[in-house]
Amino acid sequence: MPKYYCDYCDTYLTHDSPSVRKTHCQGRKHKDNVRFYYQKWMEDQAQQLIDATTAMYKAGKIAANPFTNQKGPAIPPPMNMNIPPGSYAPMPPMSVHPGVPQGMMPPPPPGMPPPGVGPMMVPPVPSMMRPSLSPMMMSVPPPVNNSSNFI
Repeated sequence: MPKYYCDYCDTYLTHDSPSVRKTHCQGRKHKDNVRFYYQKWMEDQAQQLIDATTAMYKAGKIAANPFTNQKGPAIPPPMNMNIPPGSYAPMPPMSVHPGVPQGMMPPPPPGMPPPGVGPMMVPPVPSMMRPSLSPMMMSVPPPVNNSSNFI
């Protein structure tokens, strides 16, 4: 019977059956080896990017920092504002809620009592307006599967 070789663990399994492979692949050591393999791969990719960027910088193909602009703000103002480069226009105060003047409180969202009114002061909703809980809407915890995720 042929043996199964796991590249991540660098080992042969005693049998090449689906149950042995599944048991091996669910094991802690295998999962740690897979995690280590891909973490090392990501670090190698990042290092290659850093090396390529450094080589391009040394060759003079990219600027020291292409994101800086010494002549004015990093983000230019809109074209219709006619602001000379290098100067900044004061920003008008912005309201958190559009359409409501600054300093005034907006109305509460639907179903919420106005500020200063406690929950006991709000009149109850008539029973015919209350939504009923159908069996599909009732909260049921998900089933627990004890056969997976052993540490």
